[in-house]
Amino acid sequence: MAVYVALLHSIVLGSGRRVVMSTLREMAEGLGFSSVKTLVATGNLVFEADEQPIAEIETRLEAGFAQTFGRPVDIIVRDAATWRKLAAGNPFDGGEGSEVIVRVMRQPLAPSVIDTLEKHRNGPERLAVIDGDLWIDFGGKASETRLLSALTTKRLGVGTLRNWNTVRGLAEMIGR
Repeated sequence: MAVYVALLHSIVLGSGRRVVMSTLREMAEGLGFSSVKTLVATGNLVFEADEQPIAEIETRLEAGFAQTFGRPVDIIVRDAATWRKLAAGNPFDGGEGSEVIVRVMRQPLAPSVIDTLEKHRNGPERLAVIDGDLWIDFGGKASETRLLSALTTKRLGVGTLRNWNTVRGLAEMIGR
């Protein structure tokens, strides 16, 4: 059995409804995944499954989510070794956990994306692309930056944001 991390792009179902983590765990178990756990109520799953291509797991989870919750959502999956590498690759380690985020990508970003995002910076933000994922140190409150509005699927492709606290928490769940 292999350990995987799955990240939901959104857990908002519309009109004030959110995905309940116990229902999300039940959905994953119903798809045949085992030892399913969640971290905080923001759509983070850790589970075990037979080794298989990541794309197959993403497809199964996305189909199960749409069937269970009545709406599609992008889900990004990484195996445990890849997640550990992501957590170890934080170029801004030591920064405030809620101010450092990573946009975990389905398809790797080229480092040149930083040039594209540069015009959206309005302060002390630092950017780095590590193994195709975009790291940002906001150097303050993320809500006070123009950069967030540029981090769309249309501009960057399928991906989802997680703060450094969540990245570390998931790494601890799968064992460093």
